[in-house]
Amino acid sequence: MTQKIVIAGSGFAGTWAALSAARAVSLAGRERDVEILVVSPTPHLHIRPRLYETAFEEMAPDLAPLFAAVGVRHLAGVVDAVHTERHEVDVTGADGRRSTLPYERFVLATGSRLFLPDVPGLAEHSFNVDQLASAMTLDAHLRSLAERPETAARNTVVVAGGGFTGIETVTEMPRRLRDILGPGAKIRVVVVEQAPVIGPDLGPVPRPVIESALAECGVEVRTSAGVVAIDTDGVTLSSGERIATHTVVWTAGARAHPLAAQIEGEHDRYGRVHADPQLRARSVPDVFVTGDVALAATDDEGHHAAMSCQHALSLGRVAGHNAAAELVGLPTHPYSQPKYVTCLDLGPWGALFTEGWDRQIKLTREVGKATKQTINTQWIYPPQADREAAFAIANPDHVIVP
Repeated sequence: MTQKIVIAGSGFAGTWAALSAARAVSLAGRERDVEILVVSPTPHLHIRPRLYETAFEEMAPDLAPLFAAVGVRHLAGVVDAVHTERHEVDVTGADGRRSTLPYERFVLATGSRLFLPDVPGLAEHSFNVDQLASAMTLDAHLRSLAERPETAARNTVVVAGGGFTGIETVTEMPRRLRDILGPGAKIRVVVVEQAPVIGPDLGPVPRPVIESALAECGVEVRTSAGVVAIDTDGVTLSSGERIATHTVVWTAGARAHPLAAQIEGEHDRYGRVHADPQLRARSVPDVFVTGDVALAATDDEGHHAAMSCQHALSLGRVAGHNAAAELVGLPTHPYSQPKYVTCLDLGPWGALFTEGWDRQIKLTREVGKATKQTINTQWIYPPQADREAAFAIANPDHVIVP
């Protein structure tokens, strides 16, 4: 009887889990015995790390030829429910039909979603760059500003959230606004961060460089303040300040996909499932968690994988390999990713490349920007539809980050 590996999600972790599982099955010569099925709305990999940019035509590569080349099947739909006690998942297909799929191993790779707290007006009056559709909606809105009468609110953008995504988004905004409104427009761009400092999770070492870059790009910074209300004409901050704007971009944090809550066991404050070294859900041995839904140790020093494509690539390869390895009799592979880098795009200023969890600065400005562009346009993209080439980099030991 054919055994089934069901993978929920075709983001970075899901895609690489599928490729790595297919590689393991091929190594064992068990292609006829094990089916690998990816369930996601479409067979595309949305390049979320680039959604602060505007080259949308490059941000959803088609995975169908690659999946076909390695023997992975795709089902257009979403996993609605996981029944771990009977090894089944409920699926709603793209055509609206509901079905139940059995599995021998299940890989949860549904990623994360933007955290949307109960802020008055947030749902009605804000934009975001969390998903491709929402990034395109923001872009259309920005372009429509040129048709409105010139006011301070029209010419002002407020980005709520001064973390990694917020910084990359806000440093691009002055240039985007000038391209739309004209070089002579009197624009204003503000980033708002609740913490006392900008980029609180990025640490103290790169902060002076980030602050300098924001100033050079013409971005105003508000720290120790949060957005408490949004309406059609502006935002109100917790400090009492009122900023007139027609454009509020929300980037304040992420949470694991809600499906993660259906996996038994302990979860962290972001909703991630605690994973063992093989990326099994600790309380459910036949379920693997990977990418943004997994709380996984990267080393023996207390560090855990971040919600980032850098970690998702390796997490996916390890989870997929192990899910298949358990079925075909290959050794499993513990997850480890001790080398950590960040590459923060800072708009016209350039980019900042750091190494280590203490984020020691290695590259800045134009050299950093060139590295960022290589990461964004080459390293994080899936391989071509070449079975051997795909398997060569689907090894759970493979490392892309320099």
